[in-house]
Amino acid sequence: MSKLINLAKAKEIRVKAKEKGEIIVFTNGCFDILHRGHIQYLRQAKELGDILVIGLNTDNSIHNFKSKSRPIFNQDDRAEVLSALTFVDYIVLFDELTPQNLIEKIEPDILVKGGDYKMNEIVGRETVRKCGGNVIILPLLQGYSTTEIINKIKNK
Repeated sequence: MSKLINLAKAKEIRVKAKEKGEIIVFTNGCFDILHRGHIQYLRQAKELGDILVIGLNTDNSIHNFKSKSRPIFNQDDRAEVLSALTFVDYIVLFDELTPQNLIEKIEPDILVKGGDYKMNEIVGRETVRKCGGNVIILPLLQGYSTTEIINKIKNK
């Protein structure tokens, strides 16, 4: 069962969550070849709140900032795989280069990124802080990255 929702539904979920006092955690990414590092990261993100929303880059946005050869799996496949994870509540596609617009609409209580980011590089941090939220950097599981996996496959 897909957990893919549109922006209007995400805003509705935000309103209901705030009424209930639930904490919305938001993260974003390509999640192209899902691996152990992604699983650990997303599980830790969910532990920070009640509802985990993933902003998932569309195929087009990945083409624009990674390369024409990425993603390996299309956005529908990536959303379906993420939907299978019990700790993922909702997935919203975004087509822009950054999730700034999505973050402004969802107004998460916590914005999470991986340890490969520095605080000043995190898109949406000012928006989240302005709304009274927190920005958290979670540690990466060393040795796990989609790019490394792709390079390993190419070199075999």
